[in-house]
Amino acid sequence: MKAAIPVLGVLLILIGAVWFLQGIGVLPGSFMTGQIIWAIIGAVCIVGGGLLLFRQRIRPGSAR
Repeated sequence: MKAAIPVLGVLLILIGAVWFLQGIGVLPGSFMTGQIIWAIIGAVCIVGGGLLLFRQRIRPGSAR
């Protein structure tokens, strides 16, 4: 379970980055391209993934 949280955090960041870039029109070729809602959803995923990684890193008793 400990390994699942960082993996989920990284996946959220990567998927969020793709959605964000598609939402702002940088990555073309999808129904999401140019749709601002996908940029917002992507940004939320990036922040959520970052929070998961940060939380895992500062948890007391975690291996460093």
